[in-house]
Amino acid sequence: MSVKLSRRALVPPFIAMDVLREANERAAGGSNVIHLEVGQPSTPAPRAVVAAAEAALHREVLGYTDALGVPVLREAIARHYQRTYHVAIDPARIIVTTGSSAGFILAFLAAFDAGERVALAAPSYPAYRNILTALDLVPVELAAGPAEHYQPTLGLLRGERDRIDGLIIASPANPTGSMIDGAILAAIAKQCDAAGIRVISDEIYHGITYEKPAASAAALSTDAIIINSFSKYYSMTGWRIGWMIVPPDMLRAVECLAQNLFISPPALAQHAALAAFDATEELEANCRRYAENRALLLAELPKAGFERFAPADGAFYLYADIAALTNDGRDFCSRMLREIGIACTPGVDFDPKRGHATMRLCFAGATADIAEAARRLRNWKR
Repeated sequence: MSVKLSRRALVPPFIAMDVLREANERAAGGSNVIHLEVGQPSTPAPRAVVAAAEAALHREVLGYTDALGVPVLREAIARHYQRTYHVAIDPARIIVTTGSSAGFILAFLAAFDAGERVALAAPSYPAYRNILTALDLVPVELAAGPAEHYQPTLGLLRGERDRIDGLIIASPANPTGSMIDGAILAAIAKQCDAAGIRVISDEIYHGITYEKPAASAAALSTDAIIINSFSKYYSMTGWRIGWMIVPPDMLRAVECLAQNLFISPPALAQHAALAAFDATEELEANCRRYAENRALLLAELPKAGFERFAPADGAFYLYADIAALTNDGRDFCSRMLREIGIACTPGVDFDPKRGHATMRLCFAGATADIAEAARRLRNWKR
């Protein structure tokens, strides 16, 4: 008789990471692969961050820190909200986390009981859905398309309002790059507060926008949970450092969970991240490159048969409708990797029900690589 495996472990894979593994295997075998599959900057951490890490290696013991994070970093994050969003956040409400991933686990455990229902847009970041499922929560996917700007709307929420306990919003969003207008975000927050629906706002792509800055739910509701990270705008994915802002009455619960699940965030990454707020010039140069790459792909991809995209208001993704080319995005992406050495993520990773004829391209890489990818796609004999 075999020993059982927990059903909580039977979550679907994060397909983008499966594609990355295959792409790396092909590259190790000598293939020239252009990585457009994983959503991370191709640039290293800012120079000031690296220098701060080097200094901390010699200056600090680098043992466990307070489970909520070192006070000086929490205070710096609070100043960031005052400077960027003109909202005063008590540093006591800020919790430093091991990347945004730990923030989602803490938020879901603190806010919801097993069996409760949490709404989210489809398409969306697959880990939302998969973490909820692993924690015995029920993801409720709101089918959001062009008419909804690929975002939750008051109309989509109207039919679910009495049947959900939480709502995840992301603006800019992964995989679409779409954003929620500030006035609409305020209306959603107000409606959710009135209905007792907990809002969890994923703001990890804040800072990477192309027309206007993103609005933070931190300025709209003290009941909302804000998740952010040093990974994307600050170009620190592998440092595994993020933060969350929680309502005052949830602080002790999240602290106890963090103590038991993670003990503390990585000490070295915390000391290094403090310098990220002083690296604006370097980080804005990254964003100018993202904008150049975005413009390049929007101009060149139609020549390769890709003509319909979600509105890439922010982040560094294009979510492409490829129905004119295929009805099987997984096979299409697999052939693309094998035949022309471009790794992309099929849309079923983000929308299992409707994503079969879509795919996501990440344009965070070097502009020369993005231009070469466009050239290969134009010349691909499908």
